[in-house]
Amino acid sequence: MSTYISNGCICVMVPDIDKAEKFYSNVMGLKLLNKSDKQLVYNTIHFTLFVEKNDVVKPPVPSFTVDNINEARSELVDAGCEIVDEGNNWMWFKDPFGNVFDVIEQ
Repeated sequence: MSTYISNGCICVMVPDIDKAEKFYSNVMGLKLLNKSDKQLVYNTIHFTLFVEKNDVVKPPVPSFTVDNINEARSELVDAGCEIVDEGNNWMWFKDPFGNVFDVIEQ
């Protein structure tokens, strides 16, 4: 059975990345670590905040690490979870209640 450990990352989605940068940098005073056309990355001291451009705003996505992404994927699918998106060493899945989580192979 896979062990899920928080990696201290949370992702939020915004429709306007420039407006988001002004808010998170200027209003909240967060330290910008990285910036691209589609993503901002902030250090909040206790966690890393990923701000991603997405036309559909959704609830925040907590992130976890596992030792083996393929094993975790199999266990989640067997448990009835929906894989929302995935790459070589990561995936987003919906739990049985519709919450979305990010999982990254360590």
